[in-house]
Amino acid sequence: MEAEVASKKWIFTDRDSKWRMQRYFRGKRRHCPFKGQDDVHHTSYKRFRRRIFQRSGCESPAASTPLTTRGQCEPSFEFDTVCQRLELDSPQRHEEPGHTVIHGNSQERLTGSATCFTAVSPEIMTACTLTAPQGCPSAGNASQQGWVWRAATQENENSLQADSDGRRHDVQPFATLGKSFRGPQDGPVMKMAAPSLVNDYYTNLLDCSCNGMIALALGSSVYLWNSESQALVGCLENHPKPGPPYHQTDSVSCLCWSRDGRALSIGTRRGEIQLWDVEQNQRVSCLSSHLSVVGALSWNQKLLSSGSVLGCIHHFDPRASTTLVGAAVQQDGICSLQWSPEDDMLASGSTEGLLCIWDRDIAGFTRARQPITRMKQPSAVKAMGWCPWQSKTIATGGGWKDGELRIWDADSATCVSSENTNSQICSLHWAEKRRYLVTGHGLPRHQVTCWSWDFPHLSPTLQLTGHSQRVLHVAVNPDNTQIFTAGADQHLQIWDI
Repeated sequence: MEAEVASKKWIFTDRDSKWRMQRYFRGKRRHCPFKGQDDVHHTSYKRFRRRIFQRSGCESPAASTPLTTRGQCEPSFEFDTVCQRLELDSPQRHEEPGHTVIHGNSQERLTGSATCFTAVSPEIMTACTLTAPQGCPSAGNASQQGWVWRAATQENENSLQADSDGRRHDVQPFATLGKSFRGPQDGPVMKMAAPSLVNDYYTNLLDCSCNGMIALALGSSVYLWNSESQALVGCLENHPKPGPPYHQTDSVSCLCWSRDGRALSIGTRRGEIQLWDVEQNQRVSCLSSHLSVVGALSWNQKLLSSGSVLGCIHHFDPRASTTLVGAAVQQDGICSLQWSPEDDMLASGSTEGLLCIWDRDIAGFTRARQPITRMKQPSAVKAMGWCPWQSKTIATGGGWKDGELRIWDADSATCVSSENTNSQICSLHWAEKRRYLVTGHGLPRHQVTCWSWDFPHLSPTLQLTGHSQRVLHVAVNPDNTQIFTAGADQHLQIWDI
């Protein structure tokens, strides 16, 4: 009997599974030689039910058990390796075991290890308010809010421990891991540590100012490193006091230098934007306008534009009493944002492969504003940048399912040149003085490629290999003689060109 029960395939509904099971055993009793032993059959049913419940605790629920299957995924379900999960968390909300994640056109509900996807309704866009942000504490109260400036010390610059096997322990940010005086084909001239660098395709965590100051976000802190003196200047910390490690929603999602190199804007996963005066080492203001992850930032002279993963674009004037001066809404989540060299057009890239071009008229809060041009590519427009010497030209890189490097004419919305890289393009940056384009790649080689573009021809001139994982971020120094790359292997590498 037990062998038959174990081999039987039960397909019952949740409501009548027990009733049908009992009827099945009553039918078996008529043909059983032990008719008088009712407790035998009753015990068999209990044992069967107990096994079902025990199995459902470690595996997916069986079809005959009344346990619900809500929140469970098929065992064969695999996440896209490129589509990293972006957390959505309003600054007013408290942390809960189950939180909502917005990414592109999908809403992800995380509760323990159970994950399921449902489509996001258009009403979710109403969560993005188009009103002025609430007032934030002054820079003098920054320590009370968790953001403080900490200057670097000699101990922090040189702290690097290694045992006889070469394994690193407690590696500090920007600690030197290796130097080389060979050519770029032989590897980077310097390799430094970048611990806690978030391996997220949709973040923008590295930027170089016009003064050669490198800003790199590691977890919930932003480190400043002088590329000319090769010294760590200091860091902006969100959690300076001892305590539990930061939560992922506290980490930095993007950063951007102002064009004069004096101000640094920092976007977080909680929707906050921090503005810091790096010369005075103090916070200028805190903007809490977004209700979701700040995906990208870009400066237009003294104006700052930000884009969120809900598709909202906000324009701020830090000098005004009401800092929010304009807003627009894009259909999909924003993962890249950049003003053109002449500040007459704004380009925004979405997680669904849409490149939008907006005019310079940013005033007002109407949702009816539409981009002047739209261009479509098969994957997310995360790697994106305007050509410095041709103001109407913009380059985009495709993800691992696309791998195409494209040059677009923003006026005609046409692709004037393209090249298949056969790899994921994670980052992109133009070098104006050398007239070349730099791209950072993922699988299969994790290389850095320099391109020459002589309209309409696009051709690779140099390939640099040294990262063991995908090159998430690329920056170039002011005189275009060095390339800075940050990879998912938590290394920051410097290349001489």
